[in-house]
Amino acid sequence: MATALKAFPDPRLVLLDLDGTLVDTAPDLAEAANHVLETLGRPAAEMPVIRGFIGNGVRELVRRALAIQGEPTEAEVDAAMPVFSAYYGKHLQKHSQVYPGVRETLELLGEQGRLLVCITNKAARFTEPLLENLGLRGYFDLVLSGDTLPRKKPDPLPLLHAVGHFGLDVTQGLLVGDSVNDTQAARAAGMPVVCVSYGYRGDIPVESLAADAVIDNMAELLGLLR
Repeated sequence: MATALKAFPDPRLVLLDLDGTLVDTAPDLAEAANHVLETLGRPAAEMPVIRGFIGNGVRELVRRALAIQGEPTEAEVDAAMPVFSAYYGKHLQKHSQVYPGVRETLELLGEQGRLLVCITNKAARFTEPLLENLGLRGYFDLVLSGDTLPRKKPDPLPLLHAVGHFGLDVTQGLLVGDSVNDTQAARAAGMPVVCVSYGYRGDIPVESLAADAVIDNMAELLGLLR
């Protein structure tokens, strides 16, 4: 059930996070991370542990997975990245699934004439094929991946870039995400933010994110918009 915590203006531009918001990618990310660990002769990590590492890009995911047995050096992370990328690139959607209500909501938002942007910290080499393979790419007027711009969430740059790309003001935008990276980016940009109650936040409760609204299903977003 949607919980509106604060009022926000009706958006012309809706920006949506990918991992944990539109698509449950944790199973495939965890499998790739565990492939790295097993390649190095280390024990695999359990899914709840890996889920807590998702949200800051795959390099941070790999670093934190390696850190389970001691903080890795940058050289060790560098060496592990090609192993992760090669495996994950071949298994992007082996288990990943679009969350309930996402397709229908994107369809209706488009029919309402709203501009849609996918903003993710995931690298473009993974973002674009994942969206294409899951049949989501066509809904978006713009996709900003973690390596599209010099900085990524929680920096406000991707949000401000998206607004400027369409010649709009931040007050005409709304970010939908699942983590502190999203709420921090939105606050820094001066943009309202809605958080999904599912997704990847580790042990952080959704209430602590101080979003303008919280939804349990993406379809509930429609009821918050005028």
